[in-house]
Amino acid sequence: MNRRALWRRLALACGLWMPLAGRAASEVRPWPAGRRAPPLALGGLDGRPWRLSDLKGRVVVLNFWATWCEPCRAEMPSLQFLAQRHAQDGRLVVLAVNYQEHEARVRRFLEATGLQLSVALDRDGAAAKAWTRRIFPTTVIIDASGRPRFTVTGEYDWAAADADRLIAPLLKAARR
Repeated sequence: MNRRALWRRLALACGLWMPLAGRAASEVRPWPAGRRAPPLALGGLDGRPWRLSDLKGRVVVLNFWATWCEPCRAEMPSLQFLAQRHAQDGRLVVLAVNYQEHEARVRRFLEATGLQLSVALDRDGAAAKAWTRRIFPTTVIIDASGRPRFTVTGEYDWAAADADRLIAPLLKAARR
């Protein structure tokens, strides 16, 4: 990796990268062809276990984040909007996977912001390592068959038309 790409990646991870338009940088990429979905089995903040295998038949928006990450915090309200928008039909699950933070810190953050997302705890960071380049936020969109389709790196507006264009075709294919 060249020096410029390394600095850009570091700046994006720290929430410092801003394109000329003044919006936070995000990059949407297809999931690498031939790469299988890593296993996912995490404990939820509510005590519920989260396993990717249990979510088959539903589109999953798997968001990796941390409370110290400014782009993560900025993105969370639009993730909640996405979750609420699709709550009735049951074809979409938004799961926010917190990276290596203590449960009490995550709870304080959610209480202070009023966010009501489903949260899983990646206590040792193994899930983020398996699923992402450990740039936060990173979101993986998984189709109803359990196959990852896209990776979105950086802050993204999940309430925007671009998000609908990513997710709508997957929802059409999801049963329910």
